[in-house]
Formats: sequence, C-alpha cells, structure tokens
Amino acid sequence: MLGGMDSALPTVPLSNLLIAFAPILLLLAIMHRWSLKASAALYANGRMLAQLLAVGYVLTYVFEADEPLIIVAVVAVMVLTSAWIALRPLKRARLRLYTRVLVAVAASGLTMFAIVTQLVLDLPRWFEPKFVVPLAGMIFANAMNTVSLAAERFESERDREIDVVGARRAALDAALIPQINGLLAVGLVSLPGMMSGQILSGVDPQVAVRYQIMVMWMVFGSGGLAAAMYLALRIALPTPSRLTTITGSQNDTGTLRV
Repeated sequence: MLGGMDSALPTVPLSNLLIAFAPILLLLAIMHRWSLKASAALYANGRMLAQLLAVGYVLTYVFEADEPLIIVAVVAVMVLTSAWIALRPLKRARLRLYTRVLVAVAASGLTMFAIVTQLVLDLPRWFEPKFVVPLAGMIFANAMNTVSLAAERFESERDREIDVVGARRAALDAALIPQINGLLAVGLVSLPGMMSGQILSGVDPQVAVRYQIMVMWMVFGSGGLAAAMYLALRIALPTPSRLTTITGSQNDTGTLRV
C-alpha cells in the first residue's frame, strides 16, 4: 500500500488504450502535410504495437520457464538486434560497420550489466528473469540510441571534411546531449520510467529513488562508453568506402591519438 492506494495497477482496456493514439494521428497528419516521413512513423508505431503485444506473451513464458539458457538467448537477441538498429541512420557501409557497433554495444553493455546485477543488486541468481530482462533491455536500448547518434554525426562531420579528431569530438558530444539532459532534468522535470513504475506499484519513494539513481548511472555509463568505443573502432578500422574517396592525403586514421 502507498498513501492508502492499492498497489495493484489497474488493467487498461485495449479500447481505452486507443484513445492515447489520437494525438499521434494529429502528429502524423502534420508530418504528412510538412512532407516528412509520416509513413515511416506510422510503420514504427505499428511495429511497436505488434512487438510489445508479442513480447508480453514471450516474457510470460520466460519468467515461468526460469531457465538460464533462455535468459542468455534473450540477452543475445537484444545485443544483436540493438547493434543492427543503431546503424539505421547511416546511408552506406552498414554491413561493414556492424561488427564495430556490435563489439562496442556488447562490451560496454555486458560490462555494465554484470556490475549492476552482480555487484550493485547482488542477485541470488545471475539469471533472475524479472531483474535481468528489464535491466538488459534498458542498457542495450540506451547504448543503441547513443551509438546511433554518434555514428550518424561522425559520418556527417567526415562528409564535411572535418578531421577525425574534430569529427570524433563532435560525434560524442552530440550523442551525449540526451543523456546529460536526462541527468539534469530527472527529479525536476521528469520522473523516469523505473521510478514512476515502482511508485505506481506501491514501492516506497526512497527505495524507488535509489533504483532510479542506479538506472541513470547504468544507462549513462553504458551508452557513453559504447559510443566512445564505437568511435575508436571506427577510426582505427576505416571502411573501404571511405578510403576510396581519399586520394593523395592521409587515410582515416591519420595521426590520430585514440
């Protein structure tokens, strides 16, 4: 109980849920009117709906199965998929860059994941599904977005013939803007997802705050390190397509100090 309110969350009927889509229709109409990619936004919403409805059944099975191999498979799918989606903004060399993104996302994400689950939370079992799956989702989704921003900005800077040091600096700076804004706004402007969910479920706000601090550091560290690692790998291992556009000058690595 929290403040005399039942800790059980009410079930949201699907008919009521559709009401929340009304403002989205207005936004889609504006995007279409302004010649933006309204169809892509509509597809993204449809895909989100299908994925979340499906994952509800999948998670029910995962939690009930309580098998470590299933948890490993779920985390592996998260890593592989997030690395591929991170490259979506790029117009070229996506396949060549995938390995670098995968290494960056996996290395930073799994390291942070191990620290949080084994040292911070000290779970009795490393594969505790109700903790492991949500936390892994937060980590890899955040790393995906941060690497995506960094990758897109780096290529944009290089297309403007900015040197690799300047491009790397601009890319990481841009990628961390949402992260730093989130750190500055939390508690003043927003109550993030985990904290809000716990409070709605009846958890003491003081406990919810500690979990939220853990999550904020978790996503900032994993996302920032993933972006930095990707940029280091991107520069150390330039793509052939970039090398073929550079004639009579230094290659992508130049004299950069990584």
